Amino acid sequence: MSHHIVEIRELSFAYPDGTAALHSVNFTIRHGESVALVGANGAGKSTLLLHMIGHLMPQTGSVQMGDFRVSPETASLIRRTVGMVFQDPDDQLFMPTVADDVAFGPLNMGLPRNDIEARVEQSLQTVGAGHLKDRPPYRLSGGEKRRVAIASVLAMSPDILVMDEPTSSLDPQSRRRLIALLREFHHTKIIATHDLDMAFALCDRTIILHSGRVSADGRTAEIFQNDRLLAESGLERPLSMQGCPACSR
Repeated sequence: MSHHIVEIRELSFAYPDGTAALHSVNFTIRHGESVALVGANGAGKSTLLLHMIGHLMPQTGSVQMGDFRVSPETASLIRRTVGMVFQDPDDQLFMPTVADDVAFGPLNMGLPRNDIEARVEQSLQTVGAGHLKDRPPYRLSGGEKRRVAIASVLAMSPDILVMDEPTSSLDPQSRRRLIALLREFHHTKIIATHDLDMAFALCDRTIILHSGRVSADGRTAEIFQNDRLLAESGLERPLSMQGCPACSR
């Protein structure tokens, strides 16, 4: 199933002002893996994700997303294979109603109207937002916007799901719902996050980025027990692994 595989080879990237964001990044993600991409602010997580959807182009090295190598010629094809949920839902929601936003991707894929309507209904029901269908996005709460943004990606039936800080701005109940929803997505998932408890709950594998380089890549449980590695990367253990501060357990 090559259309689910992500392969990054010697990827380096610097912004026009000279800021180096990525340095010789290498890894492969196989079909069905759930991978957390973690690191301190400025580590290069968002820059890496933008390469995965063809928004940024490799300056050196290569990015393979499923059947396509990222290039200006393949960017539109990659966006049909890879669904990205951005950190700020307002970057994705721009249509008059929620239904219009969720239908936007399938409409641009050229699907028949009946198929589009079915995808809109199913995606909104999946994220528990069916009742928001006719609402304007600007009148939604932060958590509601997040759910609609996820629905707009699910409506395109992506083979690979990429998410940038998906639990940002969510209340505890909405966060639990999101984690439960992501457990039901059985294709490849790549989640860039500061929420290490969510990463621990969802991802068997974790990649740590530090100053634009991969400093660790392995089993999540093992990486999150390595206090020295976490500290060097500006991270701490998930709260669920820290024990009780009162009894030191």
